[in-house]
Amino acid sequence: MLIQYGQALGDYIYDIFVAKFDFWLAFGLAAQLAFAARFLVQWIASERAGKSVVPMAFWFFSIAGGLLTLIYGLVKREPVIILGQLLSNIIYIRNVMLIIKSRQRESQTLSQ
Repeated sequence: MLIQYGQALGDYIYDIFVAKFDFWLAFGLAAQLAFAARFLVQWIASERAGKSVVPMAFWFFSIAGGLLTLIYGLVKREPVIILGQLLSNIIYIRNVMLIIKSRQRESQTLSQ
């Protein structure tokens, strides 16, 4: 019985990652890697600072990974991915806008 489950799992993984491998699967995997890279950037920045920080690179990786994943969802016609990434990218872009606005205010305050 355990051998059958192992074989079924192996067949499932083969079907998804080998038999159905095409450009869009590679694109989707690259999109997920770009999206996941933001957590690595955030973790490294936090470790260096000794506290939780969210560097600007986190938001750029969020936007890049989110847009790539959105493109993948559009091509594959996946409504869950499309809605999730569309809404998430609005939030990521707004966060970048707020950070830039805050930095401009800080710069003006320092120059006075």
